[in-house]
Amino acid sequence: MNPTTESAVPVAPPPTAPAPRARRVHRAWIVAAVTFVTIIGGAAFNSLPGLLFDPLQDDFGWSRGQIGLAVSIDMALYGLTAPFAAALMDRFGIRRVVAVALSMVAAGALASVWMTAAWQLMLYWGLLVGLGTGSMALAFSATVTNRWFVARRGLVTGVLTAAGASGQLVFLPLCAWIVDRHGWRPASVTVALAALVVVPFVWLLMRDHPADVGLAPYGGDYVEKPAPTRGAAARTVRVLFDAARTGPFWLLAGSFAICGASTNGLIRTHFVPSAHDHHMPITDAASLLAVIGIFDIIGTVFSGWLTDRYDARRLLAVYYALRGISLLFLPLLMHPTVEPPMVLFIVFYGLDWVATVPPTLALCREQYGEDSAIVFGWVLASHQVGAALVAFLGGVARDYFGTYDVVWYAAGALCAVAALMVLVIRRVREPARAALTA
Repeated sequence: MNPTTESAVPVAPPPTAPAPRARRVHRAWIVAAVTFVTIIGGAAFNSLPGLLFDPLQDDFGWSRGQIGLAVSIDMALYGLTAPFAAALMDRFGIRRVVAVALSMVAAGALASVWMTAAWQLMLYWGLLVGLGTGSMALAFSATVTNRWFVARRGLVTGVLTAAGASGQLVFLPLCAWIVDRHGWRPASVTVALAALVVVPFVWLLMRDHPADVGLAPYGGDYVEKPAPTRGAAARTVRVLFDAARTGPFWLLAGSFAICGASTNGLIRTHFVPSAHDHHMPITDAASLLAVIGIFDIIGTVFSGWLTDRYDARRLLAVYYALRGISLLFLPLLMHPTVEPPMVLFIVFYGLDWVATVPPTLALCREQYGEDSAIVFGWVLASHQVGAALVAFLGGVARDYFGTYDVVWYAAGALCAVAALMVLVIRRVREPARAALTA
């Protein structure tokens, strides 16, 4: 064969590789975004109670203890509903539970416009709003995170936890302005509408499980959607009894109760009336709480990032210790005007506000595996029980002593106790955790 002739035969070029398809955003991020907006809408009401102590006293003559009791019922039910809500989401789906919860928040806020007696305040704010917000508590974030994410769980937990602070950032100044200019009733209508507006987003864009759209969770392998779990309440109680037989549960629950006492129960409920006691305008005090919301977002997201990299126990100990120290200085910072030391406290406290959530949730996952969302719901219940006690007792202390100083000092001491509690939680070995969750 002539080599020259052979070499002259044309050779077909190799097939051209298809152009790579543009990567689409994983559906998990869309679900996380809807969850973020939902928590903001549900958290709108949480911006309101601290602004209304003085207006309700002026309109109805109710004591701060009575108003604080209504807030405490709301907070306690918020916490006690959370673990059952996580199980109900397993049974009926996230969309249905959250849509009903938002409607309950709107109904309670709207009905309060026509109340005339203290028991109605406790019914509308305490029962309806408490049950509604509890169904969208941090157990909601935990359920979404556990189902839709394998990678970036700590970061997503931090972002979703910060959603509550974002709601505070949006609604606190707005509600304070409405209360100051138009009274407390239009402010209550505003938060009712905020909850209702979110319902269509939940119904149209939320999905219960990655398998509903044929996807694997972000950063993980595809898994079939589990069958709806019947006996949600029984399962929730069973998980509580199983967890209650372990020491880490009580350490987590106790430390998180102190967390709730020193944030929702204390600062969110009593900071504005305490500042007003020192002749600071309500709008200025509410703006300071909104600034807490700004730095809360930064601190919580950063805490989620840290939780993916460092020991959650040590992070929690540092958070609680620093929080306690800051509370001890707060009585010295109260003035009629906003001074630089108060701004420094607000920034510092904001960074620490719910930075405790990502490492606490990480410890629940480590200790309790597949049941961690429900266990975290019970730990959150203790958070809200602690908040409820201080919301009520803080008002009683103010009625009795004429000042909030003793409450700030007591909360600072409790934070030191929480720091010690989390340090003694031991790491659990995988075989032990498997036995716990079997």
